[in-house]
Amino acid sequence: MAPLDITYNDEVGFLQDQEHDWQNWIDELLILAKKEVAPATNLEMSVNFIAEARSQAINREYRGQDRPTDVISFAIEDGEDQLDLAVFGQDADFYQDIGDLFLCPPVINRHSKEYGTGWDREFGYTLVHGFLHLNGYDHIDPNEAKEMFGIQGSVLEKYGLPLYPDQLDQGRGK
Repeated sequence: MAPLDITYNDEVGFLQDQEHDWQNWIDELLILAKKEVAPATNLEMSVNFIAEARSQAINREYRGQDRPTDVISFAIEDGEDQLDLAVFGQDADFYQDIGDLFLCPPVINRHSKEYGTGWDREFGYTLVHGFLHLNGYDHIDPNEAKEMFGIQGSVLEKYGLPLYPDQLDQGRGK
């Protein structure tokens, strides 16, 4: 097993694209992100591709926002009841479940056009952003935002999807 075990659920046929091996692309990008935030820990998560109607329903129910969104992350640990996982540190077969990402390709595509970033960059941005949320990063506090967007920018740059200079600690920018 790889140091990052991803379960895929595809409700919209996104992974059936014959021109791209999206699973490999996602695996490579998230393994790069993992090296930045949890290099010694085996992680498992799910990546779910959903339609706009489902994205809107989840966003409305869990975030109080009645609109579809590009990504919703459900972290297993939200920082309140921290488990001491050190006891599992010596077990090479132990994988920490960090949670679930719900990605909505139509919204990501719309954002790629609105922001002028192109599909790959916007998809990578959204994917890494959600992954960082699953790993406890947030951007509400300006200092936390600077750290989160700094990691995100570094990962995307290493993968060949650089951010604009004003996005490195400000979010999407532009």
